[in-house]
Amino acid sequence: MCPAAAAAHTSSAASPARGQPAAERVYRHVKQAVLDRRYEGGELLTEGELAEAVGVSRTPVREALLRLEVEGLLKLYPKKGALVLPVSAQEIADVVETRLLVEEHAARRAVPVPAGLVERLTELLERQKQQAAAGDLAQVAVTDRCFHATLVEATGNRILTRLYDQLRDRQLRMGVAVMHAHPERVERNIAEHGEILRALQDGDADAAVAAVHRHVSSVRRLLHGDAAR
Repeated sequence: MCPAAAAAHTSSAASPARGQPAAERVYRHVKQAVLDRRYEGGELLTEGELAEAVGVSRTPVREALLRLEVEGLLKLYPKKGALVLPVSAQEIADVVETRLLVEEHAARRAVPVPAGLVERLTELLERQKQQAAAGDLAQVAVTDRCFHATLVEATGNRILTRLYDQLRDRQLRMGVAVMHAHPERVERNIAEHGEILRALQDGDADAAVAAVHRHVSSVRRLLHGDAAR
């Protein structure tokens, strides 16, 4: 799940592959730009501008925008364009509540630690440090999300993993939003991942759950403050 997500982010952040159908190329271009905040909440996108950016006609642009509207990222206005929807306070609350339910359960289930989990989380933490040092906030957000998804996947509960995977786009968008608005948060984010990892290494389920709770709850506090402005 995580490697595929990271690869998809890397490939779509660049120019969409020419071998893909036109509507799919537009869809990937716009979606990744929204997740990366290259297209900000409140920005109005026009069919003509998007068609020129991707190198297609307007027909596949309309098809892609309709798809993104269904996903809740855009709001279409006939003859005007598509409005990038800001992240709402309610969406923040809903995502954080769901994350806490799933991730605290996963942290408790992760003790005793399944084989390979500590090594995988350590690898992701090191990757996140390198990306932060390079100033690549979009990739930091991808690796951040992958760290948590790996913990959830370790439960072995495929239904829970699929449920969590449905939060991916919202998590990435919120993660990038936090890092842009609070650049000092990147270092703290990495430190909190280290706290979760150490609790798991110590075999302390209560400490792991508490570390997850503090870490995920901080997203709600930071984004709620931004949404209120």
